[in-house]
Amino acid sequence: MPSTKELRARIRSVSNTSKVTGAMQLIAASKMRRAQDQVMQGKKYSETLYKLLMNLSSSVDEEKENIPLLENRVIKNKLMILITPERGLAGALVGNINKKALEVISSSEENYTILSVGKKGFRFLNSRGHDIVEQLIIPDRPELSDTIKISEIAIKGFLEKKWDQVDLLYSEFFNTTSQVPKSQVILPISNPESTNLIGSKDYIYEPSAYDVLKDITPKYVRSQIYQSILESFASEHSARMVAMQNATDNANELIGELTLDLNKARQETITAELLDLIGGISALEGK
Repeated sequence: MPSTKELRARIRSVSNTSKVTGAMQLIAASKMRRAQDQVMQGKKYSETLYKLLMNLSSSVDEEKENIPLLENRVIKNKLMILITPERGLAGALVGNINKKALEVISSSEENYTILSVGKKGFRFLNSRGHDIVEQLIIPDRPELSDTIKISEIAIKGFLEKKWDQVDLLYSEFFNTTSQVPKSQVILPISNPESTNLIGSKDYIYEPSAYDVLKDITPKYVRSQIYQSILESFASEHSARMVAMQNATDNANELIGELTLDLNKARQETITAELLDLIGGISALEGK
């Protein structure tokens, strides 16, 4: 068994770690609540915009073939917008999203170009020699304006036929303990004919359904990219809070075990000293 000095040193070290992880847990919890609120608000807008887009598209019929962002063509090149955290200490979140990215790339027969948002995905794919067109960093409290450059790269490249499909890969937020990597095609915008549309004839569009649809398609792409970033941030903060909570609990449990070992070591030391004392007294009495 280690000496009492060694055990006290280990207890101090683990206690300091516990304080750090506990502080990180509180910070992550604060950021998580704000990020989750943003996700819930963004989802309502994104879903409403999607329904409007689908109703518009069903009203336009043949004219929608002239809208570039709805154009389906032979897929030769793809762009993947990979959204990962800037920092680690978020449990299995980073590993899961990077693993999913590799699976998507390796299972595709077409060539993938990567637009990386966040350092973790960039470092992972760059070290494996994948083609990364750009690496971008988003502020900790993202606004729509912070994501415009991502949308511009995706839309401009699609219109110029640099790539025939644009995918989003991010961590979809479900709740505090559940975040799942999700791959989503955002360009070309999916055909709405498979979607159940309700009340598509209740709308009157000005100046025309075609003009409104043409104007709203890039806005839809921007909203999808922004929403995916909100989901990623909420997933990151939630995963980090849970990871730091587990780390703090494990540290506290280890402190309890080490304290028990320390008490046992002290008991053994005291017992040994008492035995030495009794032995000395017995020796003196024998004389």
